[in-house]
Amino acid sequence: MTERVVAPELVERFRRDGFVVVDGLLDEAELDHFEPLVTAAVATRTAPDTRPFAERSPYEQSFAQCINLWEDFPEIRPLTFHPRLGQAAAELLGVHAVRLWHDQALYKAAGARGTDPHQDQGYWPIAEADTVTAWIPLRGSSLASGAMGYLPGSHRSGVRRFQNIFQAEDPAAILGLPELARIEPVWVEVPRGGVAFHHGLTVHMAKPNTTGSDRAVHTVIYFADGCTRGTTMWHLSVDRDGIEVGAPIRGACTPIVWPREPADLPAPPPPIAHEILRIAGTGTLPRPQAT
Repeated sequence: MTERVVAPELVERFRRDGFVVVDGLLDEAELDHFEPLVTAAVATRTAPDTRPFAERSPYEQSFAQCINLWEDFPEIRPLTFHPRLGQAAAELLGVHAVRLWHDQALYKAAGARGTDPHQDQGYWPIAEADTVTAWIPLRGSSLASGAMGYLPGSHRSGVRRFQNIFQAEDPAAILGLPELARIEPVWVEVPRGGVAFHHGLTVHMAKPNTTGSDRAVHTVIYFADGCTRGTTMWHLSVDRDGIEVGAPIRGACTPIVWPREPADLPAPPPPIAHEILRIAGTGTLPRPQAT
């Protein structure tokens, strides 16, 4: 029998609050190995931007977003498919297997603005809300560097909304909803080696980075095996594999993360142009549509 990696009390806290920090999922040696690799990958994917923050879009002022690093940076693949991370995600969701939706680096530069309140689920055409994100601060996170804040219990509020953080839509559009208006955010610092997990429907945000260095974060988004495509909303993770509405989301872009043997890393799907990945991150591709 596989030994649990998340204590039962943390699972209960996650189900109640919609977020939890699991300490010690990664050790110092792993972080020392992966942090420079992810940082180098972000530098490869992003061109230097010498414009003042005031001249950038609200999205560009928030962070640099690099999606699907596992596909073209093989050295990062073991982090995205780390068995302890995948097992933790499965335990928190209470499912037998989880698949990868996508990974992404979110680097908040020194001086960057905060990240606006939103739910992740609104960006994904996944019918079921059996989703969770692992937020991995490779150097740890602090309130000054851009720590995350969560609205506890918001994943159980009945709210499922697309909030456009790419254009810095008025935060009151979601925070002012009657179901959420009385919930105060809980700000969470994560020690190095810890991983913060949040449910796809948990409203979350991040503080600005007032330090002199980047907030280096790698994230992995998981969904329960068996989830289906719910809408025609365009997304890399389903449209590249031709997943139809109502069909199970299973393909080369969304392989099983856990359970699988630690050394059994999946082959990536056919290459996709870096420009498409960049555009996908800016929100300039088609936005969600009602179906």
